[in-house]
Parts: sequence; C-alpha cells; structure tokens
Amino acid sequence: MDEKPTTRKGSGFCSLRYALALIMHFSNFTMITQRVSLSIAIIAMVNSTQHQDPANASTEGPVMDLLSNQSRGIKDFSTRAAVYQWSTETQGIIFSSISYGIILTLIPSGYLAGIFGAKQILGAGLLISSLLTLFTPLAADFGVILVIVIRTVQGMAQGMAWTGQFTIWAKWAPPLERSKLTSIAGSGSIGCVCCVLWFTVIYDDPMHHPCISVREKEHITSSVAQQSSSPRRSVPIKAMVRCLPLWAIFMGFFSHFWLCTIIITYLPTYISTVLHVNIRDSGVLSSLPFIAASSCTILGGQMADFLLSRNLLSLITVRKLFSSLGLLLPSLCAVALPFVTSSYIATIVLLILIPGTSNLCDSGFIINTLDVAPRYASFLMGISRGFGLTAGIISSTTTGFLISQDSESGWRNVFFLSAAVNMFGLIFYLIFGQAEIQNWAKERTLTRL
Repeated sequence: MDEKPTTRKGSGFCSLRYALALIMHFSNFTMITQRVSLSIAIIAMVNSTQHQDPANASTEGPVMDLLSNQSRGIKDFSTRAAVYQWSTETQGIIFSSISYGIILTLIPSGYLAGIFGAKQILGAGLLISSLLTLFTPLAADFGVILVIVIRTVQGMAQGMAWTGQFTIWAKWAPPLERSKLTSIAGSGSIGCVCCVLWFTVIYDDPMHHPCISVREKEHITSSVAQQSSSPRRSVPIKAMVRCLPLWAIFMGFFSHFWLCTIIITYLPTYISTVLHVNIRDSGVLSSLPFIAASSCTILGGQMADFLLSRNLLSLITVRKLFSSLGLLLPSLCAVALPFVTSSYIATIVLLILIPGTSNLCDSGFIINTLDVAPRYASFLMGISRGFGLTAGIISSTTTGFLISQDSESGWRNVFFLSAAVNMFGLIFYLIFGQAEIQNWAKERTLTRL
C-alpha cells in the first residue's frame, strides 16, 4: 500500500518553492528554445533547389530589402539568406549532436549535483548554453563540423542544467506537491537573465534560504523528512542494475524521448515539406504544439496531485495512469497522421496533440525516481535522460535517413515506428513499474553498542 504523507500544509502559490518552480520554468523554456530554434531556422538556411560548389556556399542580398517585405515566402527568403548545402542525413546529425553532448554530462553532473549542490552546476550550464547559442550563426559560416561541435558542447551544458534539478526538488518539493511543482518547472531565454535570477534567488535547500518563511520551511522539511535524501558516500550500482522498477522508468524515458525528439527537431521541416507552408507561418505553427505541451504538463501535474491529495488513487496508480495517457494517446495520433495529410486542419490538430498528450508523462514515470529512490534522484535522472537521449539520437538519425529515401513513405514509417516504440515502453512500465522506496535506497542507521 502506498503511503501518503499527511503534513500541515504550508503557504500555497505565494511561496518560495513556487517561485523556484517559475524560475526553473523560464530556464527550461530557454533551453528548449535554444534547442528548437535551429530546427526552424534550418528551413531557410538550407535550400535543396540550389547547388553550389562550396560545401557552405552562401548568397547574400540587401538586408533592408528583406526587411521591407516580410510577407515573402520561403523560396524568396532562401535565395537571399545564407544557403548551406546540408543533406537530410547531415541535418539529422546536426539535430542529434546536442543529444550527444547531453549524454556526456548527464550522469557526472547528476552525481556531482547530489554531492556538492545543484545551484552552481545548473546556473553554469544555462549560462554556457545561452552564450553558445549566440555563436551558432557564426559557426555555420565556418562549416558544418563547427556547427556540430558547438551543438555538442551546448548539449553538455544543457545536460548539466537538466539533471541537477531533481537534486533541488528532492529537498524543496513536498511529496504531495511533486507532480505540480516539477510540471510547472518543466513546462517551460531570456537565458542570461535567468542566470542572474538563478544565482541570486535559488538555494540548494530551504534550510539555508534567507527569505523563506518559518511556516513554509517547516512544511517542506517535515514533508521531505519522511523520504530521506541525505548525502551518501557510495552509489549501489549493482542493486540499481538488478532493479526492474528502475528499468521500467528507463524504458519509459526511451520511448517518450523517441517520438518527442522527432517532433522537436523535425516539426518545422514536416510542416514546410508536407503542408508546403512558408517559413513565417511555419514558425507560428511550430510553436502551437509547444504551447499545448506546456499547458498539458501543468494540467497533468495539477490533476495528479489532486488525485493523490484526495486519496482517490494510490501513488503507483497515478504514475501508471499518466504514463499510459502520455504514451498511448500520442501513439494513436502518430499512426493517424499519415492518413490525414490531405486535410490541413486535421494534420495541425494531430501535430498539436502529439507533444501535448506526451507531456502527461511528466506526472508519470518522468518523476518516478523521486518515489523509488529520492536519495539518488539526481543521479538516476541522469541515467534516465541518458536512455531518453540515446533514443533521440537514434530517432533523429533514423528519421533523416527514412525521409531522404522517399518523403511520403518515409514519414509514414517514422510515425509507425515511433508508435511501436511507445507501446513497448508502456507495456514494460505497466508490468514492472513501482512507486515504493526501494530497499537499497533507504537510509540505514547504525546503532552503537
């Protein structure tokens, strides 16, 4: 039977923990924007109809002439902007390179954040990623290799920023508010501004924050105390490897990231090539799924914590319910997508629903490590995202290869394969997923004789 802590409720939305969630929201929004911006810009950067001798040949026109007529379509824009001869396979490598970088730092940054504190690691990662985004257009002029290097290093910085967040939530989030707080933080740059806020306002734990109220501090510490997250000297790797509930989380991440990465990286390309929309409208349409995803993430977190706080469902039932919705619904939309390409509105609706419903997983297996092993949440989140990003690398590269062979059948195979991967992850999680703290994750107390 899952235990539901019953502690005196602290202050609500007007509290430091919600301010922390809001700052994390803008920080995460920044990193997602930095990651997706190239996916939109590459439509204008790459013009497959032009063939020039140099690998990164470019043609330039008067800038003021471009600004004077913003209604020009993608074809006219591409002939005046810099044009790079990057094949579909090369674009797939560029898109996936940021995932390579994230993988390199996920586990070490999560482990170090758990030992030394997450504030400095997260802030530095966000700052480095923001600065590298500014250099990406310049890197494109020097060649595709430098773009891949920049994106890889940027991924390493974002890996630092992503993972340590769970170290902070293990100390700041009461168990009955975890879905709500993490969904607010994850639904969302202002990058350098966020860095200033981060280093000024954020503290690793509520005990050392100078502005927190006594009531809120007591509420957080009394709630989190029931699930110890004290420092540890070693990580029980062997026990983790043998733990099927952890593998259920890993498989959930793998499946979730497979389809989400395709939508994040290839959505502007799909809208441009399949719906034949110009770059200006493509940018607007590409933003709609992310708005839906942000809304569903927050809504899912509110619903999950409501079900738990009212004792309507057990913790593991809530986790499996939202995991099922977050993997099954987008799979159905993905399977239906190739059959409605003749309908502009139906295609857009399905493209909006895929990331929107996928983010319901944020109240499922995404935060399940906080349930099964809060002491090692940051370290395990690094491994979990490693599985997810591995799926993202494979799916991005596979998508580039499939659509380069034949666009119509290629996209159909991409979505069918994504649905199959989602179903595998869902079945595995439903069978082996748990929400109780594992024995190897419990704090052991020594008794002196």
